[in-house]
Amino acid sequence: MRKGNNPSRDIVLSANESSHRIIIPLHIPNEDNYYKDAFQIFSYCLQSVLKTSNSVIKISVISNGCSAIINEKLFRLHQEGNIDELIIEKEPIGKINSILKALRTANERLITITDADVLFDNGWEQAVLKVFEAFPKAGSVSPVPIFRTHLRLTCNIWFRYLFSKKLYFRKVKNPEAMTQFAKSIGWKWLDGIYKDTIATLEAKNKTIAVLGCSHFVVTYKREVFDCIPKENTIFQLGGNSESEYTDLPVIKMGGFRLATYDNYAYHMGNCYEDWMGDKFDILYNKEKKAINYEYLPVLKRKKLKYFLTEKLFRKLFTIKSFYKFILKSKGLTAEQIKNFIN
Repeated sequence: MRKGNNPSRDIVLSANESSHRIIIPLHIPNEDNYYKDAFQIFSYCLQSVLKTSNSVIKISVISNGCSAIINEKLFRLHQEGNIDELIIEKEPIGKINSILKALRTANERLITITDADVLFDNGWEQAVLKVFEAFPKAGSVSPVPIFRTHLRLTCNIWFRYLFSKKLYFRKVKNPEAMTQFAKSIGWKWLDGIYKDTIATLEAKNKTIAVLGCSHFVVTYKREVFDCIPKENTIFQLGGNSESEYTDLPVIKMGGFRLATYDNYAYHMGNCYEDWMGDKFDILYNKEKKAINYEYLPVLKRKKLKYFLTEKLFRKLFTIKSFYKFILKSKGLTAEQIKNFIN
């Protein structure tokens, strides 16, 4: 039997001082073998976000089948104020489905989705924001430029800038970071042909961005996720899940998939190495500001343009002679073209 009135009834929610949310899915079922360093690496990820972010941010962590011990550690972090939203799923529900738990109710203007093994560097949020401000069509921006991403769901960029010198191959800004990324995914080295040049786009204010982006750490405009499937994915990891839920929605909304020209984050992998601690130690605490990012231009879905760029124009790049001509017109030498084609 209810007595009296619920004191929460008709209370208007207070405005959110944050305009940027970080979503981190986490799967640490134990702390042995493959996962023995996982929580330490996650801690570097979380603390690096807290230290280096420029604005007041909200952090969502989704425990996807983590062990009870890990969940206890996460709860302490939540109590200490290091995590704003903690969602605990006892059974593994998959990486993308974990992200959806927080994503479907997130209303911040910018949403960064990151793997739990990413170390954020000083200046990453400002660098990402600079790209969003310079390119009104930017729908997603990664703080990590990756080699050979110039044709990964970027046909809408090529369609618009095919005959413009604003789209041009330039020298890689930070080849050492590119090599380090390759090592973090199990490569012993990265050949020079992959880190000598990269496809870039220059804005009116001279800001330079890299074409394409990975999906292990990316910042999105909120409206991008208006295009995600309504149902959950059937994959725990991989399959077409990340493409369907985080990559394709950007171009379906007519957005550009870009990355910063310099490197502002590092993929750590699952094994701790000394460089991680060294890098973390030189991160500095930024004074947090309540910044409202609602001024960023809103993307609007245009189905016809998506069809023209992704279903028709995209096919031109499968024609070898056309592709070679375009690469040459965008600044590549004959030797570089050979390396890109083969």
